[in-house]
Amino acid sequence: MARCAQLEVMGTRETAPGTSPGRLRVPAGMRVGIACGGTGGHLFPGMAVAELLLEAGACVTLFVSPKEVDRRGVRGLPGVEVVTLPVAAWQAGSRVACLLGMMGSWVRVRRHLRGVAGWVVLGMGGFSSVPVVAAAWWLGCPVVLHEANAVPGRANRRLARWAERVLVGFEEAGRGWRGVEVRVTGTPVRREIAELAAWDAGRRLERRREVLSELGLDGARPTVLVVGGSQGARGLNERVTACAVNWQGTGRGVPQWIHLTGVQDEERIRGVYRSAGVPAVVMAFSDRMVDLLVAADAVVARSGASFLAELAAARVPAVLIPFPAAVDDHQWHNARLYADTGAARLLGQSEAVPDRLRRELELLLWDERVRSGMVEALGRWHRPGAAAAVVEELVVVAGRNRGTVREPRAGGKAGRG
Repeated sequence: MARCAQLEVMGTRETAPGTSPGRLRVPAGMRVGIACGGTGGHLFPGMAVAELLLEAGACVTLFVSPKEVDRRGVRGLPGVEVVTLPVAAWQAGSRVACLLGMMGSWVRVRRHLRGVAGWVVLGMGGFSSVPVVAAAWWLGCPVVLHEANAVPGRANRRLARWAERVLVGFEEAGRGWRGVEVRVTGTPVRREIAELAAWDAGRRLERRREVLSELGLDGARPTVLVVGGSQGARGLNERVTACAVNWQGTGRGVPQWIHLTGVQDEERIRGVYRSAGVPAVVMAFSDRMVDLLVAADAVVARSGASFLAELAAARVPAVLIPFPAAVDDHQWHNARLYADTGAARLLGQSEAVPDRLRRELELLLWDERVRSGMVEALGRWHRPGAAAAVVEELVVVAGRNRGTVREPRAGGKAGRG
């Protein structure tokens, strides 16, 4: 009979940001495959775990998609083996490509894992995890899943039957799993962003001025950072620019903008700001998220779980506008948890009309009571030990399976001895 999962909250201890690998131990010969491609929300937490694993002595392979966000992201993590899979998302008009990509990816992962002992596979969720986890299970390699969102994703819900353990970012996501152990670890954050939590006000102010100067912006002017996510966000882009243009004519403390648009909207949005005379720096993506968060006095963003974890580490007040078409409306549920605790303001996309969005941002920019309360609330969401907690769970699973040999599945050969 399937049993209900028992939750254990981990990753809450007060470790220094970027936990020292000296406190982590991995078994000799431990190999970890991390399926984390497709979006920045899957990639960056996976990279944070990979970084700690490398320093603790494990061999690490990242399985990623061909998307630009993956190609750009993995450049910043030397020493990790990267395997790009021909995987594609399940979308209208691309289902044949998705199925073919899944099959090709499964074969490639199987060839990579089989015949080598010591593998543990970590799936970070999303479509690109499916062939990796399936191949690992077929070969008998232990599988661990991480679910960052408040509402478990479809891929993880289906893959959980093959996992020995599920790790979750939000405690709310830990309920309802059956037949699998569940741990609340938090969502790992890139080390350079986690370290922002330890910066004092003087250091932040000095670096803020430097970054704004480098970007050609005014160091004395309030600055709003707009982040649509690694895939971009047309609805968000349009609402923010409408607010910025409307605000320009009000004459009250008009802010300047740093706007990450995604590739498709970059030139169009840049033209809107330029035509309206609004001071703005527009980029499709940026590899300088630490600098941009330090430069920002307020943020307007979608509410993917990975970015929310980064926001908590950086402690920047934000207006969250969830992507309304997100599967199971998971972005709204993520944002609601932050808003209910005072860690962010929440607007539905239809509510984010220019006047309403401007009023919300005015509170974050100039009401010190609101700002300080939100910064304090964000700090309560930050889990500095999340990446270390995930690594520790992988070590436990590896140790539990060490020296065992499983029967081949459907004619396969076990992947470890």
